[in-house]
Amino acid sequence: MLRIGELSALTGVGPRLLRYYQSRGLLAADRSASGQRLFDPAAVERVRAIRSLLGVGLPTRTILELIDCVSEPGRLEPCATPVLVEHLKAYDARIADLVSTREGLEALINSGPDARHPARAEGKAPCEALPGLFG
Repeated sequence: MLRIGELSALTGVGPRLLRYYQSRGLLAADRSASGQRLFDPAAVERVRAIRSLLGVGLPTRTILELIDCVSEPGRLEPCATPVLVEHLKAYDARIADLVSTREGLEALINSGPDARHPARAEGKAPCEALPGLFG
């Protein structure tokens, strides 16, 4: 069994985060007679899987759904696919919204008398670059 400091050293994840993962149900720990957390050695790979899933932008509540679909480091079982597809669709929608917002801002910037992005090209504040809009 590994104490929290040992698990931290082996994974590079601080004890505070390991306690958080435990509180979210992502990691299981037993307690020693003195009350210390004791983790199974398999927790090293589980923490790495958690970090990998966090790294692609998944929230811990989703990771809790998927963690049992991790068969080996870097490999997910098919049970993860539906959840991941839904997250991918949500990210695609957010990206489309951001692109639309960016295009609107760019059109607004280009609507001025100097269509070369005056706010960026001349170092002017946006209010100076678009006086009819803000003035």
